[in-house]
Parts: sequence; structure tokens; C-alpha cells
Amino acid sequence: MRRPDRLRRRAAGLLCAALLLGGALPARAVELAIACGALGLERDLCAAAVEAWAERTGHRVTLVSTPNSSTERLALYQQVLAAGADDIDVLQVDVVWPGILHRHLIDLKPYLGDAPAAHFPALIANSTIDGRLVAMPWWTDAGVLYYRRDLLERHGLTPPTTWDELARSAETILDAERAAGNTDLQGFVWQGRAYEGLTCNALEWIDSFGGGTLVAADGRVTVNNPQAIEALQTAASWVGGISPQGVLNYDEEAARGVFQSGKAIFMRNWPYAWALAQGADSPVRGKVGVSALPRGGAAGKTSGTLGGWQLAVSRHSRHPAEAADLVRFLTSAAQQKQRAIRAAYNPTLPALYDDSEVLAANPFFGQLRRTFEHAVVRPSRVTGSRYNRVSSAFWQATHDVLSGEAEAADRLARLEGRLNRIGRRGRW
Repeated sequence: MRRPDRLRRRAAGLLCAALLLGGALPARAVELAIACGALGLERDLCAAAVEAWAERTGHRVTLVSTPNSSTERLALYQQVLAAGADDIDVLQVDVVWPGILHRHLIDLKPYLGDAPAAHFPALIANSTIDGRLVAMPWWTDAGVLYYRRDLLERHGLTPPTTWDELARSAETILDAERAAGNTDLQGFVWQGRAYEGLTCNALEWIDSFGGGTLVAADGRVTVNNPQAIEALQTAASWVGGISPQGVLNYDEEAARGVFQSGKAIFMRNWPYAWALAQGADSPVRGKVGVSALPRGGAAGKTSGTLGGWQLAVSRHSRHPAEAADLVRFLTSAAQQKQRAIRAAYNPTLPALYDDSEVLAANPFFGQLRRTFEHAVVRPSRVTGSRYNRVSSAFWQATHDVLSGEAEAADRLARLEGRLNRIGRRGRW
């Protein structure tokens, strides 16, 4: 029996068992619990796939609800795992969490055979800690730019290739559209709330200007440099102009809500938003284009923060073999293909990027494959268990600059000092 009362006490009421899948238990069946996200179509897709596995194996699976906020979800996992609770067998983990959670996760290598070899090597390497494969890639992500193709065409513009071009295009369209009575239109929406999503956005800005990745692979703190300062100054100039002041409270779904309702010209988001924007009830269906995020000027480059989610098995699970088999099934080519076609989740298997059905559903997958393969990586491996403190310090500093509470140069200098203290000057 699961112990929901104990778990609710430990998780402060944030977890709830939401769905029990599978039929009558055969004699040797087991009961598992999986924590799936609910962003976009995540929950529906997870439920359908888990049900297919349950029917195939005769086991039963409970879906456990977790917060959409990655920051809150990580805190919840840390609380549950540190308590040694066996209430969750399979966890959906962010690409930056293996270094934080690996001590609480089993090594999947003995259970998966050669399955990992079919995935992008960089993702397998990202989830391999001290020689142990602690998570399997489920889908990958990188930040991309969504734009209203109809509005750009109406005003004789093309998709921007630099951040300055984006700002000028947004201003041009806003002036014309608002003069024509479209007063609710915004220029550019993104994830500006003080949470992990802001770390992703800000890292893209800094990397696009050539400012590095906050902490170098050798452990040196590199965030305080002229390119990073310019990047944050550029982003701060958008707030209250082409971006509404409220963007400082936006997460992924808040930004998508504004864009998909037809009230924004540009949006930075993850690829999952494509399928929703093209949905039958979407006001912008057939009017949206997707491209790589802009460069940081003529000397800059396109960038996109590596995102995505993995599946891991808790070392407290009472049924690790069955849980690992569920992970194998969910991350298989057949399941990833369904997710890509139905909801624009980027596969972690290179072969699916040549699949005609996948490309028909997501035409931009082909043109942005390089973005997905060469996305900028958050410094989670080098900072290990301290990554969450690094990211929190970074997004707080960035939010201070965006809100006008601090100047970029001063705030990044202070951030440099704090990161050096967190990392004990490179000895992470």
C-alpha cells in the first residue's frame, strides 16, 4: 500500500495521486507511481502512454501530480527523496537535475541494454554521473522564436535575425497596429518571472552576445563580462516598451496565453507551444512561424538554452526492474514519435528527425535541428549539487536588472562575488 497521508505531510500538500491505470492485478503484477508534468499536453500524453504500458504488462500505475514550476518541482522531489519515501517510482526530471539528484536515483544501465545508444550522445552524457546513467532522455528542447507570420507579411517585414531587428520590427508593427485600433497588441513576450525559466532566457541572451555560460567547464565564474552586461541591458530596454511590464511575472504558459490569443507579435518559448498554437481552437492557427532565436548583433550568434526532460527511477522504489521497463517503453522511438506528431515534443533520437510523418507535423524540426543539437548548456554538471543555488542567484540578479532595481554592470559584479563564494572559487 502507498502511504498518501505520510507523503502529503512531507510534500506540504503539493502531491496528489490523480489517476490509476491498468485493470485487475494479475498474480505477479506490481503497483508503480510516476510523476508526470502537466504543461501543455504533457499530462494527457503521459497518461495515454502509461495506460498502454499497463495494458501490455498487467501492472498498475498511478500518475502523481507535481507543480508546473520546475523550481517548485525540484524542491518537492528533494523533500520526498531525502525522506526516503517510496511513493514515487519514476520521476520526470529536468535536464539540469541529474547532478543534483543522482544520489537518489538508480543506475539504469543494467536494465536498458543498448537502448541508450540510439539517443543523442550529448543527452546521455548529460545524464551520466560518475559512470552511472541516472536518467533517460524523454524529449529535448531549446528555446525558439515564435512570430506572427501574417503581421510581418502585412508590414513588409521578415523574421528578425538579431535582437535589434526584433525590437525595430516590433516597434514598427506596434505603431501601425495600435494606430489602427489594435491597442491590446504587445511586441515580445517571454519568461521574465524570477525562476528557472528566466535563467534559460537570460543565458540565451548572454550566449547570443558571446558572453559565455556563467560558469566555465573548468569551474571559473565568467558571468561578469562586457558581453553579458550588454545582453542584460538590451533585454532590460524591452520591458515597458516592446514587452509589457507584466512580462516580469510571466512563465511559459503566461507567455503562450498572450501570444496564442493573438495579442503578441513575437514570443520566446519551447517547441511544445507549436502544436497548441496550431490547435483547432487557436486564434492564431495558420498564422505562426518559428525560427532560431536572434543573434546578439552582427558579431553574435543564434542561441537556445538546452532544455528537455528525462525519466529516472528512485533508488527507494520497491520495483526498480519494472520501473526501468516503464522508462524504456516511454522513451522508445514509437512513443517519442507519437509525442512529436501529437504535441511537437522534440525527440531525443536522431533518426526521428528524418521521419516524414514527424517533419510533416513539425516542419521547423528540420531547419532547427542544429539549434536542438548545439544548444547552450546550463552549467549544471560543473556546479553539481550547487547548481540550484547558482541558478537562483543568476535569475535574481537578472530580475533586478530587468525591473530597473539595479544596473547590469553593478549587479553582475555582485553576482560574480556570490558565485565565487558558492563555488569556493572554482572548487565545486
